[in-house]
Amino acid sequence: MLGSNLCALMKIVILGAGQVGRTAAYQLAREEANEVTVVDTNDELLRDLQDRLDIRTVVGNASYPTVLEAAGVADADILVALTSSDEVNMMACEVAYTLYRTPTKIARIRSPEYTRHPKLFSDESLSVDVWISPEQLVTEYVERLIRYPGALQVLDFAGGRVRLVGLRARKGGLLVGQALRGLREHIPNTEARVVAIYRNGRSLQIEGDTVIEDGDEVFFLAAKNDIRRFMAEIRKEEKPVKRVVIAGGGHIGYALARELEKNNNQVKVIERDPKRARKISENLENAIVLEGDAADEELLVEENIDSCDVFCALTNSEEANILSAMLAKRLGAAKVMALINKPSYAEIVQSGMIDVAISPQTITIGSLLTHVRRGDVVQVHSLRRGAAEALEAIIHGDHRSSRVVGKKIEEIVLPEGARIGCVVRGDEVIMAHHDTIVQADDHVILFITDRRHVDQVEKLFLGETSGRR
Repeated sequence: MLGSNLCALMKIVILGAGQVGRTAAYQLAREEANEVTVVDTNDELLRDLQDRLDIRTVVGNASYPTVLEAAGVADADILVALTSSDEVNMMACEVAYTLYRTPTKIARIRSPEYTRHPKLFSDESLSVDVWISPEQLVTEYVERLIRYPGALQVLDFAGGRVRLVGLRARKGGLLVGQALRGLREHIPNTEARVVAIYRNGRSLQIEGDTVIEDGDEVFFLAAKNDIRRFMAEIRKEEKPVKRVVIAGGGHIGYALARELEKNNNQVKVIERDPKRARKISENLENAIVLEGDAADEELLVEENIDSCDVFCALTNSEEANILSAMLAKRLGAAKVMALINKPSYAEIVQSGMIDVAISPQTITIGSLLTHVRRGDVVQVHSLRRGAAEALEAIIHGDHRSSRVVGKKIEEIVLPEGARIGCVVRGDEVIMAHHDTIVQADDHVILFITDRRHVDQVEKLFLGETSGRR
């Protein structure tokens, strides 16, 4: 799909300057190798973006051929349709392919009416190469957090065999106050690799004598079956979640309730709209649906919020989510999460009474970057509000064409803050050590604390001869 020259500019057209579109523009325009154009009907939003970023903008309906032509779709490498309308996104992809044969077309599709029919997106159907559902991604993300109490982030790699977990170190964890080199002694039969530690918001240089302190944000990679054991070393093990209260019965709240009730969780959903409350109560099997305001103190007390293991505020209003989550915490909920669109809000609230701030943009952008990254990239996750990144790439070539094949990890010179955490070879999960040798076709999982170094990592790891899938 893309040429072999990693230094060539990649031309990307983003349709929609809403929250997700703006986040995509920020992430992609800051990489030197990308030339970004953003299309939207709101010229004020576009002017604001142009003041902040080195991008082109076009005002108009994103599915109109004349507007797409003005945006440069005729010679674009990737079209990313992220408007608030599924229909506009799908039509734009159709127009781009029919008129210009645009190589890669990515569309945001929100409605389950479309996404529940995979045949629509098969090769012989709609001209959408990749569809992204922010609601589905957020639902899966929150469900993983509930499955691993104490985690701030749980992200999949290698088809779910390896997971990256972020959590806050707490007193009582056996590794707190210990140097990292003692990791294998503490957990002799468990393979895990600490790939990043943040202290007071700053990334630490990780060495064998680095000591984990109370309050540190620790990111580690481990095989799926080893995660709980390793988490228990960094903070006291928490009981499995049983009772969950969900504020908001929209797409995300309803989908989450449906998944949780399958896992025998006791679920209550609080929904303001009487019609919506009735509709979801008819479609949920065991969950209890309450009509009311999740920021109503009497209602929360009446529903025994103090015995709730997790309170998830997932309404369309981030202010309502922040208020209801803070209230639930004050009334005794063990852990509270809030869906927050503005990254600046998320930063502030997560350092206060709210345990986890869920950013749909950060979750969605990782899925998008997977298809934009150069080389054979399988998975990308954006971390820490987009400042850091973790990616899984397949290594191609041999010792002549690749700068990493046949080399030990210690021989590979990485940019500052980049760290190889794990190598997946066939069915084998190998935690990276200094003498681990990288082979062709390995899946290598990297953590990059400063995503400004992504270009360097791409050029080094993905090879000069590597193309896209």
